[in-house]
Amino acid sequence: MTIRVLIADDQGMVRTGFSVFLSAQPDIEVVGEAGDGAEAVQKAGQLRPDVILMDVRMPVLDGLGATRQILAADREDPPKVLILTTFDLDEYVYEALRAGASGFLLKDASASQLAEAVRVVARGDALLAPGITRRLIGEFARLGAPRAPRRSSLAELTERETEVLSLVAQGLSNSEIAAHLVVSEPTVKTHLGRVLAKLQLRDRAQAIVYAYESGLVTVGDS
Repeated sequence: MTIRVLIADDQGMVRTGFSVFLSAQPDIEVVGEAGDGAEAVQKAGQLRPDVILMDVRMPVLDGLGATRQILAADREDPPKVLILTTFDLDEYVYEALRAGASGFLLKDASASQLAEAVRVVARGDALLAPGITRRLIGEFARLGAPRAPRRSSLAELTERETEVLSLVAQGLSNSEIAAHLVVSEPTVKTHLGRVLAKLQLRDRAQAIVYAYESGLVTVGDS
């Protein structure tokens, strides 16, 4: 299947560069561009992309506000939002995940990294590097006490599903979780899929936020 992409960035050269490379990929189609957050919201509704490359700092409406509006829309197949960021924008990591972003991509990423990032989030996985996870955990430490869960209750999960969610929140990959629990990797994927469905979460990134906000995991767990 072809992955439909919308590029939202206020720098024309960035949009053009991303568009030229992604359009050359056999499995990716750039369906539109937006120069600010408000235009991104409008075009997301019109063009119905699978993935949105979303810059954070844009005029009219920033990337976080645009992400919230797009993902709050009543739509059965909401797009995946991949936040375009730089090292000096780390303070936005936590709020972007809470807004529903599926991952982060540095704006100086290579062309091959860009294409792979689009594919990763399009298939439902989270693009959450270990460094991002560490900063996210640091933000939870700064905030202190967990917030009340915003979605379904942890009581809906089985004991094994709760264990898998806890390990995901600690930054372990599926293969590492499989080794820890002495099960197969497909089994871990099945458990994680059930966790996401029961808690009405989009992906691994939201699962990490939920685990901390519900109090299932606290900073320092290992």
